[in-house]
Amino acid sequence: MTRSCLIALVLCSFAGLGRAQWVDLFNGRDLEGWRRVNGEAPFTVEDGAIVGTSVTGSPNSFLATERQFRDFVLEFEFKPDDAINSGVQFRSRSLDEYQSGRVHGPQYEIDPSDRAWSGGVYDEARRGWLYQVSVNPDARSLLKRNAWNTARIECAGKSVRTWLNGEPVAHLIDDRAEPGFIALQVHAIGENDPGVGRTIRWRNIRVWTGLVSPTPPDDTPIINRNPNDLSVSEAMQGWRLLFDGASPDGWRGAHKERFPEDGWAIEDGTLRVLPSGGGESLNGGDIVTEAEFGAFELQLEFYPTKGANSGIKYFVTEDYLEPKQKASAIGLEYQILDNQRHPDAKLGAAGNRTLASLYDLIPADTLVGGRRVPHNIDGWNHARLIVHPDGRVEHWLNQYKVLAYVRGSGTYRALVARSKYRDWENFGLAERGHILLQDHGDDVRFRSIKIRELD
Repeated sequence: MTRSCLIALVLCSFAGLGRAQWVDLFNGRDLEGWRRVNGEAPFTVEDGAIVGTSVTGSPNSFLATERQFRDFVLEFEFKPDDAINSGVQFRSRSLDEYQSGRVHGPQYEIDPSDRAWSGGVYDEARRGWLYQVSVNPDARSLLKRNAWNTARIECAGKSVRTWLNGEPVAHLIDDRAEPGFIALQVHAIGENDPGVGRTIRWRNIRVWTGLVSPTPPDDTPIINRNPNDLSVSEAMQGWRLLFDGASPDGWRGAHKERFPEDGWAIEDGTLRVLPSGGGESLNGGDIVTEAEFGAFELQLEFYPTKGANSGIKYFVTEDYLEPKQKASAIGLEYQILDNQRHPDAKLGAAGNRTLASLYDLIPADTLVGGRRVPHNIDGWNHARLIVHPDGRVEHWLNQYKVLAYVRGSGTYRALVARSKYRDWENFGLAERGHILLQDHGDDVRFRSIKIRELD
């Protein structure tokens, strides 16, 4: 046998194996292999499709597979009526010991509303949104309303990816990868909801249960839910950790040569500001990265305790202050604050000292797309900060973009001129600078600090 014939035979063998490992979950005739869980919404079969119909007086209803799956590729088509929210559960469960059998686990969102988050990942009855489509805005236009759409979910260990009509939507890294069922959802509705009697249809539902290797990363933003973890996909996108969860390597005190001996602690995988009794602490002082950055994207998680004040500064330089004042350093600041308990929230102008604001310059939006931006006090929050090469800057809080501005623009310079920074020449306009975590004397923790430089 020639080498080319042998290669052809091997390829044909793999192709045949591939066909054998795709399993149809719906036979097109009846609901064999499926069972209804939780609510009372009816599921029927019409014209080769499963049809779920919304009803009042029922909690969320699910049609679940009898089989469970951990690593797989799921493909299906769906057609939602307008005004009906739905989704497809995966790696999900219904356990007597968890909320009396309530279905819980990740869900591929189906969202024909103006929010347009179809393809996002929502953790039903557990953690809430894991991946909001707001972080991948190009994907918000992919859904075809009142028409058939194609969906794909890929679960490979910690990696979860989704596609809608052939285009990538979500890329999630999540260590909760237990096996579970796949389920079709009909969402609960209120008594006077216009969605009563609306339908969601599914067809051509099939699953690949063979070896699943993660699809190579593209430019889809990655949300990594695992503390201080850098996935292979993130590294391929250019990300690197600024804190490994165990050592202060890469950080030093502002205006100092070493990491502070007091005032900061590395505990349980976090960089923690130790409380010093209020006021801007001179005990540990701010810490800065040893490296400087120009255009970049920064992500981190922060945990503010009640009444806490802190911040993330960028384009920090250390040449503004007199030596006796060198506990802090000057730079643009992503504010961290307990808005309800700290008096600084009421100072400044128009709320420009509140959480996620550009401190003393631009207030963060508290409503985005008609929805209140969530945040946690005594809980973890996700910050994202993007500095584009052309000077555009974005602040994000918990996957919502809450403000944007252009460094050096006329508007920016006017805001600086009326702020506490008006006496600092060319404030915030350095080509490169350090990233700073602020010690304001309050108990605040940081983790999962990662950055990638932008061309």
